[in-house]
Amino acid sequence: MEVEELTSGASGRIIPVCRDIHRSVLSTESVRRVYVFLHSFLLWFLLLLRRTSGGAGRQPPKSSASPRRRSVAAGVFRRGREEEEDATRRRSLAEAIGMAAADGGSGGVSGCAWGTRVFVGPRRNQVFSRWWVPASGDMKGILVLIHGLNEHSGRYTHFAKQLTSCDYGVYAMDWIGHGGSDGLHGYVPSLDHVIEDTYSFLVNVKSENLGVPCFLFGHSTGGAVVLKAASYPHIKEMLEGIILTSPALRVKPAHPIVGALAPLFSMVVPKLQFKGANKRGIPVSRDPAAMRAKYSDPLVYTGPIRVRTGHEILRISSHLMQNIRSVTVPFLVLHGTADRVTDPLASQDLYNEAASEYKDIKLYEGFLHDLLFEPERDDIGADIIDWMEKRLLSQG
Repeated sequence: MEVEELTSGASGRIIPVCRDIHRSVLSTESVRRVYVFLHSFLLWFLLLLRRTSGGAGRQPPKSSASPRRRSVAAGVFRRGREEEEDATRRRSLAEAIGMAAADGGSGGVSGCAWGTRVFVGPRRNQVFSRWWVPASGDMKGILVLIHGLNEHSGRYTHFAKQLTSCDYGVYAMDWIGHGGSDGLHGYVPSLDHVIEDTYSFLVNVKSENLGVPCFLFGHSTGGAVVLKAASYPHIKEMLEGIILTSPALRVKPAHPIVGALAPLFSMVVPKLQFKGANKRGIPVSRDPAAMRAKYSDPLVYTGPIRVRTGHEILRISSHLMQNIRSVTVPFLVLHGTADRVTDPLASQDLYNEAASEYKDIKLYEGFLHDLLFEPERDDIGADIIDWMEKRLLSQG
């Protein structure tokens, strides 16, 4: 059986997609029977739980909790504590990343001020963020950066340096379960949570920089988050435009049955890791040093993709493609034609079908997924800055 390797988002976690699927899966009738069986089993299980808990309520309790319940509660508490400790460790690593990373450890970047902070999100969650601004404090605009799946904001120091040298400020946050933010590493319970955190972050950034034009940038799955976020009027009105690199707009399951069962399994075993994933991943940059740096970074999640996270990617991708003609926000989309992670043709469809009056696309022949980590990263950064400059001029 021939297998094509694809990934969801920018992480390099691989989901096998079988070609000639009709020869490698069960018949339609067999698949239907399996689905009915699983659905019936789940209903039986839920009814059994309800009956058990109902019966327990009618009997006088012999003790405050059975040994089994105490064991389950202890396990949940232990896992929660481990997740908190892991988030604290990751936050310490994130805080240690400075602008020196952009210069290969030279000790910093002249003409730029930078720092980190943690803000409280709408669900009382702690969100790690960082900022880079020109040392002069004068900014012609601001770029708010949303990273891709399984990476973190600290990877974008080189791009931030390029922007600050052109008098733009850069503000970036880490998703839930990523970088220095709260949550289990690599686990995203809902991409709508990332959108909510993005809105809170935008409000904070805008309140600190009154009157400064603001752009929103997203890479890969972060690009999907940004595009959906900008569909909400209260977010769109805060922005001069959005920039998307390699957005995850057309992500499909291996087979329709996978899409049908994904909601069920994401509810029952949301944190389960897909063990069939390839940890080594596929090339996302033509720069070997960039590849080594990414997959040796302790803040980059390199484990198999988690069930709920994968389902969330399928869900947002489907939503965006169904509503592609309703996109009205000004945007620039950039994609490498050799990208094996997300589909460059989907970016072309976005450009062709979106209702936005101000829109542009740049396709880079032979480039891979992580455009800002390609050997030509400075040229790509210059294209982004040039678009922002033109957009500001068009606004007068």
